[in-house]
Amino acid sequence: MTDLASASREELLAIIATQQAEIGLLGARVAQLEEEVGRLRGAGAKAPPTWVKPNRPKPEERDRKRRGQGFARRREAPDAIVEHGVEQCPKCGRKLLRGWCHRSHQVIEIVLPQMRVIEHRVLGRFCSLCNKRWLPKLEGSALGVQGQRRFGASVQSLVAALNGAFRIPLSQIRRLLFELWGLRISKGELVALVDGVVAAGEKELKGLQEAVRGSPVVNADETGWRQDGQNGWLWAFVTPRLRYFLYRKTRSGTVPEEVLGDPFKGRVVCDFYAAYNRLLHEIQRCWAHLLRDLHELKEKHADSAEVIAWAEAVQALYEEAKAFSCPNALWRQRKRAELEDRLEALARPVASRTEAPPSVLAQRIVKHLSELFVFVEHPEVPADNNLAERSLRPAVIARKICGGTRSDKGSETKMGLLSLTGTWTLQNRALLSAFRKLILTGSSA
Repeated sequence: MTDLASASREELLAIIATQQAEIGLLGARVAQLEEEVGRLRGAGAKAPPTWVKPNRPKPEERDRKRRGQGFARRREAPDAIVEHGVEQCPKCGRKLLRGWCHRSHQVIEIVLPQMRVIEHRVLGRFCSLCNKRWLPKLEGSALGVQGQRRFGASVQSLVAALNGAFRIPLSQIRRLLFELWGLRISKGELVALVDGVVAAGEKELKGLQEAVRGSPVVNADETGWRQDGQNGWLWAFVTPRLRYFLYRKTRSGTVPEEVLGDPFKGRVVCDFYAAYNRLLHEIQRCWAHLLRDLHELKEKHADSAEVIAWAEAVQALYEEAKAFSCPNALWRQRKRAELEDRLEALARPVASRTEAPPSVLAQRIVKHLSELFVFVEHPEVPADNNLAERSLRPAVIARKICGGTRSDKGSETKMGLLSLTGTWTLQNRALLSAFRKLILTGSSA
């Protein structure tokens, strides 16, 4: 072998030329072998079985949205630590010392607050200079109680929250108070406590009604409510931040007029019930009700291509209206007029044909034509009345549980509780503290 350190330039060039030739031959051989291997694999390749799963892409190749936070179970800061360890070796009996934390397990417990009986003693003091006896003037807020009641504001607020927000009947509240704290309280006293909460919130409830009247858009709806075995009506007037309920024995249009009154200058979203026709305000009728009736019409006349085509044409207009979005007020107004004209062209010929299956729906559309596309011109107005429907759900559940109320006073109290708890829940307020402030100060703020 040539010594590269002492080789001349000509010898080194010859060595390099020889190696380059060998590398070229080896590269050609590698290319030939790779071609042969590919041909053999293609000739004998078989499709993988259906149960074979493809390889998962590498983490850097996955198009995955990174989480903003982890969703593992959060560990709380412990209030007490209890250590468990083997005291003696099970094999030889030797005492074991020290040790290390092998694992930990957190257990969350609830320590119930204790019932306290506080006796307030009024001290009389004598002034020898004035020769008079003086007694302090005590109010309910100083004693933590409403008026001269025996039970404090904490008990009263708990009863109101359980009955109003969590829909627990008074008989079950009475049992719960006894099992948790051994507190014996009559059902009549529970009724008086709840009545007292609504009486303290009279100003707050009037404020809710005024806030509803001052809202630009109000959703209204009604459902049945029984009082002393007689059918009545629970009315709901709601906004995204407010709930206002009241009970009336009538379902006439005088109730919306009573609640909204002349000061109301906004728009009302409601269903097609005739009681709302008396309102002298711009009304948006609920498309959810109309679409539901169109669906029932198509199911009932599934064999009629004409009926299905007409229903789908009406629904297509609604979907076009929902998809329309424009910041220009004039263009929104023109779009509303255009949609009303096109809907009238669809409905009026069918409405005049009383023998046609869709004639009743067509007559309804013609009657309320100017009240169907208000949401197009005014984007803040919803196209459906789902907000009012959902707000009535807690009252419907309460009706199923308790069966209704027994007197005018009971109905007024129930509606007040529903209004207060519904509004506070929307505003993410703590119910117990809000009730306590209301009881002691007359305001929950």
